Amino acid sequence: MVSLEEILRLTVAALMSRTGERQGDLAVGIGQSQAQVSRKQSGRQHWSLDDVDLLAAHYRLHALDVLAGPTHAVGVLHGALSSLQAAAGGSPLPARAGAPGPALALVLDEAAAVQETADRDPSGPAAQTARAAHRPALRPVSAPEPTAVPLAAPATPSGPPCVLCGQPATDEVDGFPQHLAAEDCAAAVAAASAPTPTVPSPPQASPPASGDPAPPTTPEPPSAVVPAAVPPVPAAAPEPADAAPAPAESASAPTVPAESAPVAPAPAASAAPVRRKGAPGYASTTLMDQITGRVHDVLQETGGDLAAAQAALIKLAIPDVMALLKLSRVGGRYEHSEFPPTHDILSKKTQKGADDIWEGRPKWRNANLLTAARNGTQIQVTALDMNAAYLSAFKAWLPIGKLMEDTSGVHDPKKAGVHLITPSAWDHTDLPSPLGNRMEPGELWVSESTLRLLLDCACKGLADPPVIHRSLVSGATESLLEKLRRALAETRRTALAEGDELTIAYVKAMYSKFVSTIGESSANRELRRPDWMHIIRAKAFANLWLKAYKAHQAGLEVVAIAGTDELHVTGDWRSIFPEGRDLNEVKVKDTYILGGKR
Repeated sequence: MVSLEEILRLTVAALMSRTGERQGDLAVGIGQSQAQVSRKQSGRQHWSLDDVDLLAAHYRLHALDVLAGPTHAVGVLHGALSSLQAAAGGSPLPARAGAPGPALALVLDEAAAVQETADRDPSGPAAQTARAAHRPALRPVSAPEPTAVPLAAPATPSGPPCVLCGQPATDEVDGFPQHLAAEDCAAAVAAASAPTPTVPSPPQASPPASGDPAPPTTPEPPSAVVPAAVPPVPAAAPEPADAAPAPAESASAPTVPAESAPVAPAPAASAAPVRRKGAPGYASTTLMDQITGRVHDVLQETGGDLAAAQAALIKLAIPDVMALLKLSRVGGRYEHSEFPPTHDILSKKTQKGADDIWEGRPKWRNANLLTAARNGTQIQVTALDMNAAYLSAFKAWLPIGKLMEDTSGVHDPKKAGVHLITPSAWDHTDLPSPLGNRMEPGELWVSESTLRLLLDCACKGLADPPVIHRSLVSGATESLLEKLRRALAETRRTALAEGDELTIAYVKAMYSKFVSTIGESSANRELRRPDWMHIIRAKAFANLWLKAYKAHQAGLEVVAIAGTDELHVTGDWRSIFPEGRDLNEVKVKDTYILGGKR
């Protein structure tokens, strides 16, 4: 039986091919991630009715047109594009000329296979549904209608171009010229691509410059749009979610100008959406499937009880995130040490005590603004909350092996660890210190993230560089947890888009418990790296300080900074930070009047 969702997947693939879009472009257009579109097109997730509304709005179709099958949807889309072009003062947009791309050919093959399966049982309801979706009422026409799709030049055989393959067709489907079967499209394309020496190539205005694509040598099809010189990128096959993001580029191939037929301006509806800045990049689908699969299994075991499922997932967070870490390191360049010898400075002195590493946790309030508030000045303050601070801090320089002594006093950017330093004085009253609320002068041990932040402040001219007395370091990399971070971040982003609070809580438990248990916790017996713990925590504090510095540089006043994720500012912060729940966004935690009642 042909399901409606299978028909919808074919329709989406056909619409993408017709408009020249890729999965990333479609994802931006409907407000989802490329990974979501890839999973839905491959059948690992379901297209919802809300998604149908989004697809219809994106392609400017009715929702029922999207559900009516690829043939009907592409035909209606073709009519919509022609109407838009005519309203703009030009002629209706003809079908895309030339041979169909691999993506459209794949859609046609899939549609033919679906139809063949349905035709095995002509009397069954499944076949009737498939025929209604894929073969709307057909009627032959004796001659092409002059108002349907105007021809730019006579062609043999005659007829308006098919809305799927662009070759002449003698039949119509719902008022649009189209071949009746995928085999007819393939035959028409093969005939058009056959060499015809009697028909000369279109004359060129000037010889192509060096490096330009060569002009087409096949006869120009009956269309005002010149065929693309480079093969189109396949769009029907699902793009892997763990592929590196391609640079932002136009979704349609460049065209070669010709004298014989002017290039018609493309309507706004056919232009590919612009890829948004910060679009989701590479994330391992294997890791993401592990996370979503665990949530699904636990939800089934608890009979759909969300509270019980959340409690069970939180208990499984530590072993699950460690299993994900090992899976993310498969094929990695480095084999990290899991239980290296622990130095005295990284060991707790008592059961509930701390070691000697200062992480730079901030707790600061602007004394100048507090004085102004006490003098009667009321200041509007917004408390901003940084999203998933520890998850963002996974992108930190982490040592790979055991820490070795280094007394050179010079920081090696290719190594990481902990350092004994003497920090310089901090003289800025309108900015918090990178060392947090430490008041004691003299030497102190800091982690790699804190040292790099101090050196960055020195490069900005805010303070002198610290003096390094002693270091315990190892060869390091910033991408040790990157694959794990991206999988957790993309799963969290997808869960936010779908309103899946259960998966959000599970992801939060994994990354927060990972940071808190990789030191000397008995709850985690898979890894003991207190140096990693300090570096990641200090990286979260450093990221918060950098947000405060960015706000200060943009003209905002920093009122307070606290913990790992709390920044209080005055002024138009929305012009500096995007608002939302993604990792690169902030959300409002509180608003209050400084100098008045909170």
